[in-house]
Amino acid sequence: MFDTKFAIVLQDDLPVWQKLNVTAFLTSGIVAQHSDIIGEPYRDRAGNIYNPLSIQPVIVLSADRPTLSAIHRRALERGVTTSLYVDEMFSTGHDAANRAVFAEFAPDDAKVVGIALRAEKKLVDKITKGARMHP
Repeated sequence: MFDTKFAIVLQDDLPVWQKLNVTAFLTSGIVAQHSDIIGEPYRDRAGNIYNPLSIQPVIVLSADRPTLSAIHRRALERGVTTSLYVDEMFSTGHDAANRAVFAEFAPDDAKVVGIALRAEKKLVDKITKGARMHP
């Protein structure tokens, strides 16, 4: 049905609240990059209007930190733009602080706790190799 795949990979040992927080942030980045992923507003029988949602399912995977680093590296090598969340962002309280702490790291020393991407299905499968379906 879709030529692309939208996948999020989370560090497997994060507390649940952090997994949910990271998922929300990473999703917003993919939506910002691919505005065509948003459908039409929803309307209930009473005529109330609700926000539009993604037209495409999101696959949520989990991996350990070394696998997340490999996924990050493979995405960069293949030129796929991702949403990325690093461990140090948990200690900040707003977007400017997030970007400042994010800028302190390079791909080889970033403590990646979550990554999201949307690209051609086979490419996403190659990049996310080693991750497994989130339980």
